[in-house]
Amino acid sequence: MAKIRTNLQPAEINPWYRANARELPWRAPGTSAWGVLLSEVMSHQTQVARVAPIWEEWMRRWPTPEAFAAAGADEVLRAWGSLGYPRRALRLLECARVITELHDGHVPRSVEELLALPGIGDYTARAVACFAYGENVPVVDTNVRRVVARAERGRPVAHPRKAELQEVAALLPDDGSEWDGPTFSVGLMELGALVCTATNPDCGACPVSRCAWVAAGKPEPNPEEQRKKKTQRFAGTDRQVRGKIMQVLRGASAPVPQRDIDVVWPDAAQRSRALFSLLEDGLAVQDDAGYFHLPR
Repeated sequence: MAKIRTNLQPAEINPWYRANARELPWRAPGTSAWGVLLSEVMSHQTQVARVAPIWEEWMRRWPTPEAFAAAGADEVLRAWGSLGYPRRALRLLECARVITELHDGHVPRSVEELLALPGIGDYTARAVACFAYGENVPVVDTNVRRVVARAERGRPVAHPRKAELQEVAALLPDDGSEWDGPTFSVGLMELGALVCTATNPDCGACPVSRCAWVAAGKPEPNPEEQRKKKTQRFAGTDRQVRGKIMQVLRGASAPVPQRDIDVVWPDAAQRSRALFSLLEDGLAVQDDAGYFHLPR
């Protein structure tokens, strides 16, 4: 049974991707499933340009889940540097240890097994299955959501929807098609990252010949959608204070006294709240003498 004609066609997306894809280190031939998993976790809410050099360093240092599983938490947090959301680093450590213990050091192939790993959510599980193992499964991130919303529904802004996985799955080329499903999936992502961007999309460079959003006159988001889309500020937040405290702990060769932490932020109440949250998250430890250090 022939598929219903949609606006997002592999015959347009796949050749465009092959001609325009960024040369990211984890896209190099021969990248392991572990390398793909690392890249996906590191890239979550973090710019690719910041991720690439750290990813390369990690792959030199810990090329397999077994090698990473043997690392100490303090070593991992120092190597994570300023990528942000450092709990991801500790979850990766848990993940590598489970892969080593339960999967003989091999990253699982199926979405279901990947979802059972610590710190691996639906998007990451599908991305690893698709990009590491070639499984023809829908992978939906912010870029894909925006491209599909515009091209298929004529919507200027898209938010997560219950039916989105089924919607994207319906766009995938059939198994046995002349067009490769994983290439189509990563092509949708790249299209959203490079051309069909959230602001100032370059429609003249888009390979999609039929786009519902263009046909509708490129409608602007309504005020309610714009409010939802508003980016959360970083300066002055607890996240910034946590980052400053973590910087002190990462740079210290021995446990640090409270006074070394007190100098990083003038607001004592906020500083105390940020420090307590780091202790609660297991990202910092206070010893019996009252000094602070990274977990070991």
